Amino acid sequence: MTHAGEAHHDDLSERLNWLRAGVLGANDGIVSTAGLVVGVAGATTDRTAVLAAGVAGLVAGALSMAGGEYVSVSTQRDTERAALRLEAQELREMPEEEEQELADIYADKGLSPELAAQVARELTEQDALRAHAEAELQIDPDNLTSPWHAAWASLVAFAVGALIPLVAIVLPPLSWRVWTCAAAVIAGLVLTGVVSARLGASPVWRAVRRNVVVGTLTMLVTYYVGLLFGVAVA
Repeated sequence: MTHAGEAHHDDLSERLNWLRAGVLGANDGIVSTAGLVVGVAGATTDRTAVLAAGVAGLVAGALSMAGGEYVSVSTQRDTERAALRLEAQELREMPEEEEQELADIYADKGLSPELAAQVARELTEQDALRAHAEAELQIDPDNLTSPWHAAWASLVAFAVGALIPLVAIVLPPLSWRVWTCAAAVIAGLVLTGVVSARLGASPVWRAVRRNVVVGTLTMLVTYYVGLLFGVAVA
């Protein structure tokens, strides 16, 4: 029962981490693409130019996020594998010292020396590498993070977020496009702020305010930067 409960807890934690990463990726897609398309809209009234810039920003941003996440998680996975190889070598070369080290870990957590020694011995007999990996390295040998999963999650999340400002600025009439985009972006940022706050068990208003302020400032700055290069009818 204990192992099933721990497995369920680990699985839930992993899903929450992926969801949190997805929300942050969507938030990045909303803010960066909104800044780009609003900036271009400040420079030109050409709808095609705004669309082209937005699509290019969406593709470049999504691929950049995916590539960065792939490299980051691959590095983490390589580090974890190296640590597991070293641990397996130590278990082969000095099993008694490693079992005592495992017992010391459980003793430090509050078990009596006798019980800690018994736990370490039984876990070592079942699966020594797993026991040391989980207790000493905080790594599950059978559940290493996949860089491909991380890359695809980041790509999709960024692209979904980026579609909000892109669609909102391309579809409306010329005189309404910037205001429509701003409203859509603020709504999207409110949503991601609420979700991220719920996942992190933090105050909702603080997360929403932070998202909206950052997104609004981004659009204001890039819009006026765009005005430096042309005249827009907004």
